[in-house]
Parts: sequence; C-alpha cells; structure tokens
Amino acid sequence: MTLTASYERCRRLHARYGRSYYLATRLLPQWKRRHVHALYGFARYADEIVDSFTMTADRSRALDTLTARVEAGLAGAKPDDPVLPAFLHTVHSFGIGHDDIGAFLASMRADLSVTRYATYDDLLGYMAGSAAAIGTMMLPVLEPAPGCEEAAREPARQLGLAFQLTNFLRDIGEDFARGRVYLPLEDLDKFGVRAEDLGAHRCRTTLRDLLAFEAGRARDHYRAAAGGISLLVASSRPCVRAAFCLYGGILDEIERCDFEVLADRVRVPRRRKAAVFARHLLASAEASRAERRVRVELP
Repeated sequence: MTLTASYERCRRLHARYGRSYYLATRLLPQWKRRHVHALYGFARYADEIVDSFTMTADRSRALDTLTARVEAGLAGAKPDDPVLPAFLHTVHSFGIGHDDIGAFLASMRADLSVTRYATYDDLLGYMAGSAAAIGTMMLPVLEPAPGCEEAAREPARQLGLAFQLTNFLRDIGEDFARGRVYLPLEDLDKFGVRAEDLGAHRCRTTLRDLLAFEAGRARDHYRAAAGGISLLVASSRPCVRAAFCLYGGILDEIERCDFEVLADRVRVPRRRKAAVFARHLLASAEASRAERRVRVELP
C-alpha cells in the first residue's frame, strides 16, 4: 500500500460515510483535504470494527490488532495496513497528540462492552475520546491562527461533542439495534422513556420530549464551539462554518419532523446542502488565494 493509495482509501471512506463533512472539506485548500480525509478515514475504520454486525468475538481481536499497529507506527514502524500509512503520515506531519489517539481508541474499546450510560457526565466521558479527541486531532490540520492554539482547543472539543450528540439523536434506532443506548439512563427515567421505546417504529410523546431536551444540550455545545471558528486561519473557516451549518441542519431537520427519528433516517435535503456549500465557496476561494500570496511572499 503506497502512501498515495492509502490517502485515496481514506478519501473514499470519508466520501462514503461522512457525506456532510466530506462536502465541507471541499472548501479547504487542496493540500489540507487529504489530511482531514486521513483522520476521518482512520476514525471510521476503527468505528466499523466496533459497529460491525458481521464480526462478533473477533471485534476485540481486530481492535487489538489495529491498536498494536497504531502504537508500532507511532514508534516508527512501517504500517502493514491500508489506512494507517496516511493516518500516521498526517499525525507525524502535524505533531498530532498521541494522547488524543489513545483516548479515541479507548472509547472505541468501550463500545465493545459498555452499552448504557447512567448520567450525562458518564456519556461526556465516552465522548471525550470518541468525538472531542477527533476535534482536537483535526485542529492542527485546520490551523489555529498564530497565538490562538490553546484558545482554539476547547471550541474544537465542543464542536466534536455537538456533532456526535446530533448523530446520537438521529441514530437512536440504529444504535438500539446494535444493543446500545447512548442517551443517559437518568434522562430516560426523567421523561418516562423505556429503553425498548428506542426500538419502536414510531416515537411516543415522552420520547419526543426526551429528544427535545437532548437537542437543547446539543445546541449548547454548538454555541460553545461557535467562537472557535474565528480562531482558525482564514482558509479553514469556510469549511468549518459549512460543517457547522450542515450538522446543525441535521438537528434542524430532527426538530422540523417533530423528533420522529425512528420511522426514517433524517437527512438534510440536497438543495440545502448545495446552498450551504455555495454560500461559503466564494469566501473559500478568496481566503485560499490570499493565503497562497502570503506564502509566496515569505522569505
């Protein structure tokens, strides 16, 4: 597996499984895109191991193998894997923190055995690795503006949390089919929702009330993340603004259909996606041109 082929494998994973974010990455300068694809591709690769319907006891062994290959690659070994060459090249190129990688893999391992979370704090502990760590891994590629490196870290975490909580609300039926309930059990009790209700064909009123409550939490994370966009270099802002709008659009659609997420998968209409992309396309082109002029003029 050549490095070029590995980056292409990651791009295809991103294009297939992360369509909203993949569309947003087209607003990045071309040289940044493949690194975002590499990070997403790695995350999806690991996620497919723990979410597989076809693997059973072998999932733990497969995750052990992936973890060992990642650790060996971080130590300098040449990876024997279709995704890891691109991922490790991006990690080394941008100095991405190994602690974030470890936290992510630990959350993936939790998915093999943990199927319920008692409180929202417990869920946040899981999401710190599965979502917030992805946000901070992306940050060096997206480039904080000079002097904003530390200030940009928490908004990046918050955006990861917002995205993942949005996905949890959209996918509660699919997750229940895998035996998992990500919404906190104390919240289910508060609203009179049984875990079995998440596997029904239609939402009861109590479940709609619960989802509205959790959507409010997701909105809080989006608000906490919003200020971080201006802390990035100009060429990355259109991409993140578009991703912000597209994932926020999923939440809008969930609310628009009165939280009926069990009958059909909620999607942002293609027309709205195209409008979001077009709205940020000019700013992306202008920022990229300005960045290239500055880089050329540097001694």
